[in-house]
Amino acid sequence: MRVVIKYIWFIGIMLSTTFMCAQVNSASIDQERRFTVRGSVIESDTRDPIPNVNVEVNGGAYTTTDFSGEFRIQAKKGDELIVRHKDFETVYYTILSNERITVKVEPNEEEAKYKQKKFSRSNPNEFKSLIDSAETYLKKDAKRSIQFIESALVKSNSAKENAESYEVLGDIYMFWKQYDLAVSNYRISNQNMETNSVKLKLAAAYKQNNNYQESIETYKGINKRKLSNWQLVQLYEGLGDVYLLTQNHQLSIDNYQKGLAHAQKHLITPKITDLNSKIAQVYNAKGESQKAEGYFNKSMKLANTQNKKRAIEEKIKVADFQSANNNYSSEIALRKEALEEISDFENDSIIGNESPLTPQKQNYKIGNAYAQQRDFGNAITFLEESIEEANDKADLIVQKDATRKLYEVYKTTGDYTKSLSAFENYVSVIDELYRKKEQEISQATRFSKDLVTKQNRILSLEGDRALSESKYQLTIEQAKRQKLIIYSLIGGVLLLLVGTLLMFKYIKQQRLANNLLALKSLRSQMNPHFIFNALNSVNSFIASNDERTANKYLTDFSLLMRAVLENSEEDFIPLEKEIELLELYTKLEHFRFQDKFNYSINIDENINVQDFIIPPMLLQPYIENAVWHGLRYKKSKGHLEIEITQTKLDEINITITDDGIGRQKSKALKTEHQQKQKSKGMGNIKKRVSILNEMYKDKVDVFVDDFKDEEDTGTKVVVTLKKD
Repeated sequence: MRVVIKYIWFIGIMLSTTFMCAQVNSASIDQERRFTVRGSVIESDTRDPIPNVNVEVNGGAYTTTDFSGEFRIQAKKGDELIVRHKDFETVYYTILSNERITVKVEPNEEEAKYKQKKFSRSNPNEFKSLIDSAETYLKKDAKRSIQFIESALVKSNSAKENAESYEVLGDIYMFWKQYDLAVSNYRISNQNMETNSVKLKLAAAYKQNNNYQESIETYKGINKRKLSNWQLVQLYEGLGDVYLLTQNHQLSIDNYQKGLAHAQKHLITPKITDLNSKIAQVYNAKGESQKAEGYFNKSMKLANTQNKKRAIEEKIKVADFQSANNNYSSEIALRKEALEEISDFENDSIIGNESPLTPQKQNYKIGNAYAQQRDFGNAITFLEESIEEANDKADLIVQKDATRKLYEVYKTTGDYTKSLSAFENYVSVIDELYRKKEQEISQATRFSKDLVTKQNRILSLEGDRALSESKYQLTIEQAKRQKLIIYSLIGGVLLLLVGTLLMFKYIKQQRLANNLLALKSLRSQMNPHFIFNALNSVNSFIASNDERTANKYLTDFSLLMRAVLENSEEDFIPLEKEIELLELYTKLEHFRFQDKFNYSINIDENINVQDFIIPPMLLQPYIENAVWHGLRYKKSKGHLEIEITQTKLDEINITITDDGIGRQKSKALKTEHQQKQKSKGMGNIKKRVSILNEMYKDKVDVFVDDFKDEEDTGTKVVVTLKKD
């Protein structure tokens, strides 16, 4: 046979051997430069597919054409593609991009006499063009890419083309982090036609969607014998990733080691680097820092032989490891080297704020390391540089962290003026960050809604196609009408169920997003309310010229304020932390009103406080009300008691009692203006408890009543807390 290749040229057999050797030596090119090459091998006259053709890339990747003559293989620019079959000459082709390659095999004259030409009812090139367009816009414009998939499904004439369409659709959702939709479409692709490449993608999508057991089952269900060398390494790496996420460190290491051995055997250098780095991370998670350091040293040496970006990434990973193990001098040296390389790298590439390679992140971490060494001069220099760069690049996350660290450094050095200024900047950045996060949540919700709408439209399109096909078949074979109608109805019901499930999931996600926004809003109201009341106490000391007491009070208040701000992002914190906050806050209030009350905090010694969690700042407003509205107006010296007791194995009671003047007298003492105002602290607590109970199934219960039937009735608050 003679071979004709559209859009390619041939390279001589002797040159191919030399080129293959060169390719092995350049195998350290980063994985990010690899791409999937799709192609087909067909007969030129009949366009019949030729199955079981050997297709390989010098460097290890190998596959064969399937029953439809199609193949796909991992390669990079400059690799040599080799196509071999016993019935035609071997083809050599240098890959220049992720183009679609068509190999047309022409028969000789004698064979042509016995060949029958077959008719194809549509143009396959149109479908392939649409798929290529969808892949082109995959990372640029999700909506446009999905539109090309819709058009491709209209042109699809086979289960294989349907499978390819849904695979690319899964790739789109995977890139845009819509992992549940990616899982759905990869599964649909496999239902049309099972391929190992899609199974690997499905397992990865399950992992990203936190379906860890499904991910493990999918990986284990793949036939390893039918995988290429690259795919087998991917499988072991994926299993290692999932086991690491499930805290099964030994199985994670075992699979990474298998992948590493296979990568070393077949000279897959990028994966050798990655797997050494991942094994180091697992050992570090296990607490075996010496082994971790050995693997990190290997990965860093290998990364230095690859491109500049990969080398910087590994250097930063090793710096993070040194930081975790308190080796701050090594950490600082590595980060400074990385900073110099990043400045050169930035000239050629754009680094987004989400990347760990940003200069502002590295300057912040260097400043933090110097602070840990108590080298506050250098710490301030690098933290200020980080804040300036973060401000220029609108990186509020790093700006917040660096500003908070700068405040802590100034406070430690005793420079309270600069410490106060840094703290004010920190509060300002937090407010701006809250606004930005709310906008991002709103935009993400709209984006997800648009993608779900398009997914439903695609499913509807598939239903319409099935219905049209049924009608066409009915005109040909009247006897099959009833059977086809039943199938169509079943398909419609399934599509309706899928659409309903997707809509239910969207509504659930929307409700969760709304609850999270509401909680953030309530927390942002609680903190200023608490700060305002606490600063009133400081003001009263200053007004009475008691500067020493004010300074002591302000020091304790700053400790409390720091803890409150650190917990402000959390829905729940450990009960142990909340008790520490209560002890500190009650101490401050007693300091202010020593002549008005004494207090006691009693915790049942049988309670393991580490087993319970509680919403932050839940109890403080009740203590504040007891002091400011009950005990403060009592004629004699009162008593505040906080008691924690266990009523059931999974339930505890937190009781706050005071023998103050009581709720009715307190209300009567309010001015007309005060009575018109509602208590923000108490109102916010009720709303927070309501939302949290809706989200976490009645985890918290609050009961408020009079303490006793006497002149000073006092108040009793019982908070019931349930274990997870």
